Amino acid sequence: MNKNKIVWITGASSGIGKSIAIKFAQNGIRVAAAARRLDLLEKIKNELGDKAEFFIPVQLDISNYDDVERFYKNISGDYTVDCLINNAGTTSFKEGIQNSIEEIQNIISVNLLGSIYAIKSVLPDMSDRKSGTIINILSVVTQKIFTASSAYSASKSGLHAYAKVLREEVRDKNIRVINVSPGATATSIWPEGVLKKYSDRMMNTDNLAEIVLNIYNEKSNLVSEELVVRPIKGDL
Repeated sequence: MNKNKIVWITGASSGIGKSIAIKFAQNGIRVAAAARRLDLLEKIKNELGDKAEFFIPVQLDISNYDDVERFYKNISGDYTVDCLINNAGTTSFKEGIQNSIEEIQNIISVNLLGSIYAIKSVLPDMSDRKSGTIINILSVVTQKIFTASSAYSASKSGLHAYAKVLREEVRDKNIRVINVSPGATATSIWPEGVLKKYSDRMMNTDNLAEIVLNIYNEKSNLVSEELVVRPIKGDL
């Protein structure tokens, strides 16, 4: 039985993930939009009008391996997960000495382990089909040192390294592994004061979503493996 394709997007209730999920749904691409806040996902669906059918809200704690496995088992029973977009992320904007162990564990659990859990769940089926796309929304912290972001940098750089190795391991399976590293983007992850001061020079989530859509839609034997996107005026 040929199942309909679906794109699984984590962290889809706000910021970059929300814009990606909306952009895909508006273009008639069915998405499983996952996040902890189901109410926010339902609100997005209600605002999509005649495109709401392409947006499936899913409550999911990406840092919980059992939840991830349960979700994938359910969604893959009805759909073929053609693409995973790892977007869920959190940070603290604190120097290393100020970070509590609990904060560090949360950042690593969501940003790094959660993404790996998701990858591990989709990989066997993608490998069997010899097709699939994994897009990791990383950060320019993988390219440059930013203070007050040690745990965040460790999580994103860890996923960056993991994905680069994985890419080499699955080339013969026709699986595309793509890392997108955005610079400063206007989202609620930033402190209010930073947004107020710099939002005019930050990137827009809708523009980033358009780039991700174009990457996904590329169906030739060409692949954008590593993409760094910055505001035209550079890093903050």
